[in-house]
Amino acid sequence: MTYKATINWMFNQLPMYQQKGKKAFNAKLDNTILFAKHLADPHKKFKTIHVAGTNGKGSSSHMLASVLQEAGYRVGLYTSPHLKDFRERIRINGKPIRKQFVVDFIGDNRSFFEEYQLSFFEMTVGMAFSYFAEQQVDIAVIEVGLGGRLDSTNIIQPEVSLITNIGMDHASILGDSLQKIATEKAGIIKEGTPVVISEKQHEVQGVFEKIALERMARLIFAEEHVDKTYQTDLMGEYQQKNIKGVVAALHQLEKFTVSDSQLIEGLNNVIANTSLMGRWQSLGERPKIICDTAHNKEGLQLVLRQLRTQEFLHLHMVLGFVKDKDLDSILPLFPEKARYYFCCPPNERGLNATILKNKASHYNLEGKSYTSVEGALMAAKKRASKQDLIYVGGSNFVVSEVL
Repeated sequence: MTYKATINWMFNQLPMYQQKGKKAFNAKLDNTILFAKHLADPHKKFKTIHVAGTNGKGSSSHMLASVLQEAGYRVGLYTSPHLKDFRERIRINGKPIRKQFVVDFIGDNRSFFEEYQLSFFEMTVGMAFSYFAEQQVDIAVIEVGLGGRLDSTNIIQPEVSLITNIGMDHASILGDSLQKIATEKAGIIKEGTPVVISEKQHEVQGVFEKIALERMARLIFAEEHVDKTYQTDLMGEYQQKNIKGVVAALHQLEKFTVSDSQLIEGLNNVIANTSLMGRWQSLGERPKIICDTAHNKEGLQLVLRQLRTQEFLHLHMVLGFVKDKDLDSILPLFPEKARYYFCCPPNERGLNATILKNKASHYNLEGKSYTSVEGALMAAKKRASKQDLIYVGGSNFVVSEVL
């Protein structure tokens, strides 16, 4: 198959959380362990850092990879989801996995996928680990896909674990309280392996303390160990919490040396080193256009706080969500004094734009619905003056369309 045909087969034939939602979630590691054994356990052939959390885990993973790259190491980076191209998920020193590797990997293992009915994520994790092993990376930063305890990535034995933030996202799968969700995230804590918590949250602090103690893992709350302030090229004041977690995690790497100058360079060159997209990303000026992939209550609170610091004449909001979002907790966060352009993400999980518009009107968020993300953004651009600001977000799928 060609690369395009291979990717289409992956998306169309196998369950994928981003497409199917809860019914694609496979709450066990049996298939992942079996597949890893089939591949000769590639994840045991390189060092790793494991990153979980509700918000900030993507940015933190990219920061870690960038800093280690600046320190001269060959660094693998596994993240999800992708925005434009599947290969964004698997990179080495910022360069995406080779198309031919993707094609060959699927072709070589297709009968295994079909026999054991592996999920999209299980298959992709195996691909990443195999690629990193083949390419002999020094270390790989592995971002959890969903939760932690039963996530397919949770077969690794990392040098350090990092948990960024706990919020009410994927509650139907992970639990209906912060404590239950924290317990799932804390599932990445390994016996005797240090774990860093980026943000000390009173509601879940005890969960981490209990599990770390049980597993004799050193527990580090980043804010208590990182006094110095660092800057990053990733926009948004909310990145400061992520930075503290990243710095504290790097301090736990006994087998890797990172100087302060390399740390500074790595944090300031995240976008160039890793090609990260969609985090408070500027898409244009006059009018200013900003997109961000924040899509849950906690993430949107941070982004909207950042939005309030911007200078503009009028605010235009291009918004789309997936069907399983708790709109009653999200929509009240948005400013009433704005013009809204409601759209449906191009995905079977996408929430109908008219339904979103009607729901938003209950919270005095007024605007029009559009049949596509492109149509909504075009309308916003047409209406906005050069002194206005256009925000695009609500879903990874909305952001991927404008990128």
